Amino acid sequence: MKWYDIIFIIVSLIIIVLSLLQGGKTGGASGAITGGGLNVFAKTKERGSEKVVTWLTFGFAILFFFLALMISVLAGNGSSSSDTTETTAAIVSLFR
Repeated sequence: MKWYDIIFIIVSLIIIVLSLLQGGKTGGASGAITGGGLNVFAKTKERGSEKVVTWLTFGFAILFFFLALMISVLAGNGSSSSDTTETTAAIVSLFR
């Protein structure tokens, strides 16, 4: 396991925690059944900690995306053409 794999796992865990910290924006299924949550078009702005958590989640999601691209490029440089051929053959055999 290389250094960027560890960073990738840490960023993944941070995104999971931040997503769990976010409050629900709607009334959920119970609100849909009972008729609650009819203020769909009401202006409700995020304030304070909710806004910070939302921006942190967004920032870490962008970081996650770029780390995923970086890892795929770095992992692709070390593979030989025979490894790529074997991987392609394995993927094709899955869809037969």
